[in-house]
Amino acid sequence: VKIGGVDIREIPQGDLMKMVAFVFQDPKLFKDSLLENIRAGRPSATREEVLKAAHLAQCDDILKKLPNGIDTIIGSQGIYLSGGETQRISIARAILKDAPIVVLDEATAYADPENEHQIQKAFDGLIKNKTVIMVAHRLSTVQDADQILVMKNGAIAESGTHSDLIKHQGEYAKMWDNYNKTVQWHIES
Repeated sequence: VKIGGVDIREIPQGDLMKMVAFVFQDPKLFKDSLLENIRAGRPSATREEVLKAAHLAQCDDILKKLPNGIDTIIGSQGIYLSGGETQRISIARAILKDAPIVVLDEATAYADPENEHQIQKAFDGLIKNKTVIMVAHRLSTVQDADQILVMKNGAIAESGTHSDLIKHQGEYAKMWDNYNKTVQWHIES
């Protein structure tokens, strides 16, 4: 893997970490205020910059419902966030970091439909003008990607845009067909 033509193994780890923001499927928050949890993305950020990142990450509704807004301490007095809300706070942290490379590792895996919609909107604030590496099993998450790499047995089986891969009728097309069948499932009442 190369960044700007340089093998990442030749880049000092500290410099490499400054270039990459991560959003994991199961992010962790510190027992601290939401302000400080988001500020972890860039410790020198001002309060206004943190609030802007929270807004871009679709966190306004979260902040409004908490007793002290962005100054609410998470994990104290029984105040906890859902998985999808925690994910949006994690996205705000990544927005604030403003790294040129963003890694999204199953970032919508545990989200309910409402939070998934909010998370998808939050991605818009995160990925604009960035190189994004998205690890996903949910195909709807990747269909708008510039390039999709399909992995099979630890190797790249095929690559291309969504349309190219559908036309190719390979592994991705089979997965897409199966995905579309499951989307239509419903329980008879």
